[in-house]
Parts: sequence; C-alpha cells; structure tokens
Amino acid sequence: MTFTFRPAGFIPYRDTEVLNRVRTLTGEDYLRHDTLKIHVLPDHLMGPRFVADMVGEIVRARDEGRRCVIITPNPNPAYREVAMVLNAMRVDCKHVVTFNMDEWANEDGEIADESYPQSFIAATKRFWLSELAADLRPLEENLMHPTTDNIGHYSDLIAEAGGADVVYSGPGWTGHLAFIEPDVPEWSKDLEEFLTQGARITTLNPLTIAQNSLHASFGASGDIAAVPPKAATIGPLDVARAKRRVETHGITTRGTFVAWQRLVSRLVLHGPVTPQVPSSIIQRLGAEVYVSETLAAPVESDFEIQY
Repeated sequence: MTFTFRPAGFIPYRDTEVLNRVRTLTGEDYLRHDTLKIHVLPDHLMGPRFVADMVGEIVRARDEGRRCVIITPNPNPAYREVAMVLNAMRVDCKHVVTFNMDEWANEDGEIADESYPQSFIAATKRFWLSELAADLRPLEENLMHPTTDNIGHYSDLIAEAGGADVVYSGPGWTGHLAFIEPDVPEWSKDLEEFLTQGARITTLNPLTIAQNSLHASFGASGDIAAVPPKAATIGPLDVARAKRRVETHGITTRGTFVAWQRLVSRLVLHGPVTPQVPSSIIQRLGAEVYVSETLAAPVESDFEIQY
C-alpha cells in the first residue's frame, strides 16, 4: 500500500504538485526567474546586505535633495547597525520618513501603541531612533506607524508622502507580506481585487500566531496565548505603488538549519501568484530578492535527527 494524504485544511496553500516541484529546486533552476532578481548570499552577509541597502537609500535621497520614504518591516537589531553607519558618516536624517508596515491589534481592532512592550513602534524607537545621534535623527512625527485613528487612511498617508521609495519585506510562515494574510475574511481571494486593497485591520492566521510565539519578544517558547489575535497592516496596493521592492529570506531558528521559512520562500519565488501566498505578488510586481544559503537549501527529510 502507498500511503497518501492531503495537506490539512488549515494550511493556506495545498497544491501538492506545486509543493513537490518547489521543494527540490536547486542551482540555476532556483535562481532563474522572469521578473525577480534572486541572489543567494552566505548567511553572515544577509544582515550587512540589508544595512547597506537602507543606508544607500537614505544617502542617495540626501545627495539628490529629496525626501526618503521607506516602508519598514519589524525593527530589529540590524537597525542599530544602520544607525551606526549613519552616525559615522554624519548623515542628517531629517529627510527620512518611515512607515512601519504593521502593528499588533486586539480582538476589537484596537491598535497597540508604544506602551505595549512588543509593539513595533516601541522597537522602532529602541533600535532606530534612539541609536542615531540626537542631531541626526528624523523628526519623531516622521516615524509613521499604524494607529487606531489613522489605519483607515494609512495608505493615503503613504501616497501623500510621495509614495514609498522602497519597501523591505520577507514572507511569514503563511506567505504573508507584512500581515497581509491568506484565508482570513479581510482580504479578497481574487488576485486583481487583492492588488487594489490598502491598509486595514486583519485577523491573523493561526500559523502566524504560532510563528510569532517562537520570536524572542514573546519568549521564544511557543506561548501562542501571548500573541495578539489581530494586526494593522499595509495592503498589497502599498507594495504595488512602491518604487522599489526588496525581499529578504533568511530567518532560521537561532542560527541553526531549522527554518519555518524555507518552504514558503520557495512558494513565494517559484509558486503561482495568488492571494493564498500573499508575498507571491512580488513575482508580478518585480523585486530584488536576497536568500540566505541556508534558506536556499532543498527541503529534504533527515531521519537521523528528526526533532
């Protein structure tokens, strides 16, 4: 007897033929794409690549005498390195406007502020604003982030700022981009309509809650009850409007080979463009993609280690 099964119903993308194809892509087949520039980097260069790109974006805008508008993912220690380089170069960042791409929300759709320790705006101030020399910092009002008051017109605020010069992103376990989730009621399943949808409050897919329970800010212990059930997020429209899109795939478990991101990275880059894998829209929109060597490895079983 050959044992077969269908993926569980809560899994957003379940086409087994596509899944089997992307799991084993290697070499030129992995790198080849019509609309994406896919680069595989040694793991230790992934952070520096992000830092170099953000610093370059800020310095180019300064040299060209224009505003620099960036849609930023969850601030993390790499932002300290951005600040370190800008401090060393004495780059005045008054021209920089950042839009946090998402923020936590509760079951009633009320959005967290910086008083919530796990909030992304608190992380922005911890890893970015406070690390810059006081005389080089952007104006605090230029650190834009979703709030209960502005979420209904957050996409308009990005547009009014001149549109994003760049949006930095990377897929979640569901394939989400920011917190744009599959299989939740707030997002259309029709691709063309999906691409027109802007910022909003969204329900979080259970896999996203599980993913974040592994993050250090929530104790890295699988404490799924500690993760909020909803979030505020930019929409696919904001990603489509950005002048550049830079996608980074390099999340592992504390620097090991274990990575929830490996399979979904392959779906994002080489599966169909579908709201069931939200980050896959970068294939249609175009993006620069940087994948760590660990994440680019094929999805293979290891029966000697198992857990």
